[in-house]
Amino acid sequence: MRWRIIALVVLAASAARAAEWQVDRAAADNRVQFTSEVAGFSFTGTTDQVDGFVYWEGDSLFQQATQVRVEVELDSFETGIGKRDRDMRQVLETRRFPKAAFAGTVLEHAPGSGTDELRVRVGGTLTLHGVERELVAPATIWVQDGTWRVQTEFAIRLADYQIQAPSLAAFVKVGQQVRIAASFAMRQVR
Repeated sequence: MRWRIIALVVLAASAARAAEWQVDRAAADNRVQFTSEVAGFSFTGTTDQVDGFVYWEGDSLFQQATQVRVEVELDSFETGIGKRDRDMRQVLETRRFPKAAFAGTVLEHAPGSGTDELRVRVGGTLTLHGVERELVAPATIWVQDGTWRVQTEFAIRLADYQIQAPSLAAFVKVGQQVRIAASFAMRQVR
């Protein structure tokens, strides 16, 4: 069954000799979330403002040089506390750097453990706070009813992006490592 799902995706792509999938911005369950640790507790920020695409040419799934681009509106993150949201926007300088963006390629892909699941590894450049850093991250794609559900999770260090970890008090600083988790729907447009 899993190979049948993959074959359907390949056939759809081969008919056009190219394929493009875009983030379905109308999907109700798109989510990008960060989690940060502070002195024994953690807090999260969440947004549904994610956009992007996966594009490849050729007649089989994820040809070499498959392009991937994902962008997230940083002003749209909400942590549940207004002051913390404002402070976060100041630290990230969102007026100057309104988006975080990943641009890269699919490095590897293989069937996953489920019948409708693909495992991929993407590599490229994450741009955050005006700083570009190389990033390799895993992702899982579920193929269902002609759409994709993409999930990924990885960690970044604030200092790598020249982001000063804010202090909550004179002696309590936000941790340097931040976990990023994303889940969003994609639909084929070509």
